[in-house]
Amino acid sequence: MQQRAVSELLRVSPVADDLARRFQEAGFSLALVGGSVRDALLGRLGNDLDFTTDARPEDVLKIVRPWADAVWEVGIAFGTVGCQKDARVDGVEQRFEIEVTTYRSEAYDRTSRKPEVSYGDSIEEDLVRRDFTVNAMAVALPEKEFIDPHGGLDDLAERVLRTPGTPEESFSDDPLRMMRAARFAAQLDFDVAPEVVAAMTAMAERIEIVSAERVRDELNKLILAAHPRKGLALLVDTGLAAHVLPELPALRLERDEHHRHKDVYDHTLIVLEQAMALEADGPDLRLRLAALLHDIGKPKTRRFEKDGRVSFHHHEVVGAKMTKKRMTALKYSNELVKDVSRLVELHLRFHGYGTGEWTDSAVRRYVRDAGPLLDRLHKLTRSDCTTRNKRKANALSRAYDGLEERIARLQEQEELDAIRPDLDGNEIMEILGVGPGPVIGQAYKFLLELRLENGPTERDAAAAALKEWWAAQNADS
Repeated sequence: MQQRAVSELLRVSPVADDLARRFQEAGFSLALVGGSVRDALLGRLGNDLDFTTDARPEDVLKIVRPWADAVWEVGIAFGTVGCQKDARVDGVEQRFEIEVTTYRSEAYDRTSRKPEVSYGDSIEEDLVRRDFTVNAMAVALPEKEFIDPHGGLDDLAERVLRTPGTPEESFSDDPLRMMRAARFAAQLDFDVAPEVVAAMTAMAERIEIVSAERVRDELNKLILAAHPRKGLALLVDTGLAAHVLPELPALRLERDEHHRHKDVYDHTLIVLEQAMALEADGPDLRLRLAALLHDIGKPKTRRFEKDGRVSFHHHEVVGAKMTKKRMTALKYSNELVKDVSRLVELHLRFHGYGTGEWTDSAVRRYVRDAGPLLDRLHKLTRSDCTTRNKRKANALSRAYDGLEERIARLQEQEELDAIRPDLDGNEIMEILGVGPGPVIGQAYKFLLELRLENGPTERDAAAAALKEWWAAQNADS
């Protein structure tokens, strides 16, 4: 592990050592710290480098401004100065994103959502306030002295997350660290030490002091990780999910020996993993959120039928509304809320397809309603099949193959991706002899329905249908 770290550090040395010498010349120390050291030890250090220093932010700015290609002060209130450095390393031009943070300690006022920052004077003081021991290691530069006062190297080797001090103190300082434990478990596939899990469980309610934006950002990192199921299960088991995403533990519907049905919670996590397996271009937040939330309407719509079955009628509609409400509370963008809610709303539509009974009109509407989300809807729908009955699973897969083939055929024939009426607004006004107004929108909607029902129509036929509709409108009035 240390050999890997040496190799990684040698790769970034031209940049890191150059910066460290500038700090030395100004009378300050500099050390690579936290996630950068952890990732170096794991052999996965990228070009995002984190440093810590005894220099105050105003001194850091004086040192990096003449050296960096760009400097930003977004985090300066918390002691962090960011910069960008382009350098030629190993014969290749590379871009490094760098953050330099003054030794500090953070604590939360129980009545405030913002951490209070105070600066420290030693690296040991800085490391003890770090979230986990695997993130509480440093390498002093340029001499490359390894600093590990809390046994982070051993914990890294054992793949376990512990806190430098007591977990209770750590989580009191910043309750978001409880979510970070779940996030790092998901990202690194590490286990969380029993005493840390116990503290998370006892202090779960404390997460409510943290702003929705910080919770959302941490949740995103967890969901986009390589092993999100591990992190999500930890959030649910410790009770944290009840405060940040209560719809998830609510899926743990009790099983009734007289009304057997599969565990919706376990099914949801399987759907998430199956959706991940279909990702072609890396982690997809929209798809993963939709997979995670697609069945959250089930607890509210569960009914025990007289024949012993359990039904969840319209759970996709209820779930879409619940998705919008939860994502809005977590301060997601309007666009993301709209897309994920739409996927949740549409995820059951395919199950009316049967073995191909849909008309071409129904296929066109499916494509129109999905719009740019069609590819994600394909993946979500396929992922939603978690039956252990292989014959049923194969039948569903073949049916969806058939639907995709029909969509491809119609797309080739009709340009389904841009379904619109056969006449535009100007043509509608010309044919009807009217000016702009609400009637044009009504006519447009009529022609769009005609297009969805019958496919492309010649201009003359579309004009005739429009005139017939217009005559009926006037007759009714």
